[in-house]
Amino acid sequence: MPRIAVVFLVDARGHVLLQHRDEHAPRAANQWGMVGGHVEDGEDYDEAMGREIREETGIEIAAEDLVLWQATEFEYSDGHHSDYRVYAGRVDLTDDDIVLGEGRAIVFVDPAETAALDKAESCAYFLPLFLTSDLYRSLDEGTRR
Repeated sequence: MPRIAVVFLVDARGHVLLQHRDEHAPRAANQWGMVGGHVEDGEDYDEAMGREIREETGIEIAAEDLVLWQATEFEYSDGHHSDYRVYAGRVDLTDDDIVLGEGRAIVFVDPAETAALDKAESCAYFLPLFLTSDLYRSLDEGTRR
């Protein structure tokens, strides 16, 4: 079963970093998704998460600066299964700090605007759960002093 490591990064406004995938994406082309991707052979989830963030955004984030929020299997509507690790953390970054390495865009999105986005199935599942979680509330509260 494919192993997937993704992350929800929350900025000072409480916005969540999402990726607008391009037409070349093997799954969920032209849709919004989470930053991250496949765990390569020889990697653990933490290593893959760091590598994926670096490749897709140009930023460095250590696993110890994040919380493992979900560790679960996800089944797509076509029957494809993947084993997900979903990390989350608070960052002092803006869109200007992101170097687009993959997709059409990677930006911090206002949670109020996420319902209207055409989201990948996995993002459509995990994002609403995250935005209503105690973890998101604690990360968001940490941004508003």
